[in-house]
Amino acid sequence: MSQTEALFARYGSMYRWLATAAAMVSAIAVVLSSTIVNVAVPAIMGQFGIDQTRVQWLATGFLAAMTVTMLLSAWCERTFGQRQTMTVALGVFLFGSVLGGLAPDDTVLIVSRVIQGAAAGVIQPLAMVVMFQVFPPDKRGAAMGIFGIGVVLAPALGPWVGGLLMDSFDWRFLFYLGIPFGLGGITLAHLFLPDRDPAVAKARLDWPALVWLSVALLALLQTMSSGQRLGWASTPVLAGLAITMTCAAAFLVRERRIPHPLLDLRVFASPPFAAAAAVSFVLGAGLYGTTYLLPVFVQQIQNFTPTQAGLLLMPAGFVLVIVFPAAGMMSDRLSPGLLIGAGMAIFAYSSWLTAHVSADTAFWTLAWWTVIGRIGMGFVFPSLSSAALKVLPLELLSQGSGSMNFTRQLGGALGTGILGVIIERRTAFHGDALAATQTSDNSATSGYLMEAARTVHALGLGPLEQLPAAGWLLGQGVYYQAAAAAYRDGFLITAMVFAVALAPTFVLHRALGRVAARLGPGPQSAEKAEDEADAGPAADPVIEAKARAVRI
Repeated sequence: MSQTEALFARYGSMYRWLATAAAMVSAIAVVLSSTIVNVAVPAIMGQFGIDQTRVQWLATGFLAAMTVTMLLSAWCERTFGQRQTMTVALGVFLFGSVLGGLAPDDTVLIVSRVIQGAAAGVIQPLAMVVMFQVFPPDKRGAAMGIFGIGVVLAPALGPWVGGLLMDSFDWRFLFYLGIPFGLGGITLAHLFLPDRDPAVAKARLDWPALVWLSVALLALLQTMSSGQRLGWASTPVLAGLAITMTCAAAFLVRERRIPHPLLDLRVFASPPFAAAAAVSFVLGAGLYGTTYLLPVFVQQIQNFTPTQAGLLLMPAGFVLVIVFPAAGMMSDRLSPGLLIGAGMAIFAYSSWLTAHVSADTAFWTLAWWTVIGRIGMGFVFPSLSSAALKVLPLELLSQGSGSMNFTRQLGGALGTGILGVIIERRTAFHGDALAATQTSDNSATSGYLMEAARTVHALGLGPLEQLPAAGWLLGQGVYYQAAAAAYRDGFLITAMVFAVALAPTFVLHRALGRVAARLGPGPQSAEKAEDEADAGPAADPVIEAKARAVRI
């Protein structure tokens, strides 16, 4: 009897929900911390005196570390078991949370975010494995929808709660918000997750590949953050690009040669799966990139408070609570390609709407645009992973699942970094263009300076200080207009990328149609009836898929 079967024998069918609670609480702890810090970005910039490219590491450092350690989740589970892996990973996450709350400078703060991200990379895939093990195949779509409610509520309520904490206390309390969930996850994991199965052989970890990948991502993100400041043709930036390409090439060569790689590149030899991976990459970039940009925009350009910035994201989160279960059930019945395509198109439309944002855009208009985008995300998420795995041979199912998670998180890390670079470069571009028009021949500029001079005179400034103060106010106005235009460019580029991603979505949809035609409706119906009659715990997905293939 396996560890999971023993827990089913002990708790009965209720064990499915006990294991779901353990997975959900653990996932909430890390998901809550992945985006909640975004509402604190302006405050952290002001306290530590850092610019946009430096503070962006709070998001990209978390996502990059999560991308790397996500590849370790399967090895950790096989080597240490679900219970010990989840407990230790949550302990590391709690350490990073406390370190971030006590950080004396921006360097320690970024390190704490990297630690949090490293723990999150192990926890999130493990939570998915727990769900797949305790639910039979025909109930996994609906179960993932229910699981998604808890995971979605965290980023929906988190920024608002974080904003309240910031307005009432300090941004440091944002790092402490996930600690109760982390402690609860440790308790539930110890009680309800299975220990390591002695019958499962331990696997060797590909340490060299892990090092190559980590260095490549670190060098690339550092290069992107330094390019605008040092110049894209400067020696440090060119050296960073060279290190990135060298380490990435070494990683790819090693993964092709060893028998048990961290990232099995064979899955990308399938054009439909490669198309699904491209969609996953774009999805991660759009989700994490826009979630980072929007709270920063409304606080810097529209002077929202942190609480208001958090409230802006809340309606979208609550809509996802409704969309996720519905989309999960629909993915069990409809073609995933149609749901993915519809979701990508909806998110592209949302980004196009947001590309019209300005300093005067109303709160509820922004909230509605965000809601539309999250509806699109809700259609894509439950369908994409299952659709990608359907086009792979049976022996590559496990590798394909890990690869999809990897590409999504890689898209989030690089997409956030690239959008940050775009905002910085376009702000400089629009600032230069606007400044060139601010001359004495411009009647609007002259009128603004005269009105500003009268305003500062009324505040008590003397004649010598009035004109410099008016010039400073004009410069601030130019900067805010340039920054707003840069954010519009960022959202427009996001819309264009999602529109282009409809092409690989169509390739995936065609491939899924061929798979459905090959299997036919009859065997699938028989398979579903047989699965529904199974009241015991779900088997390993790969073994289960092989058994079904034999029955068919």
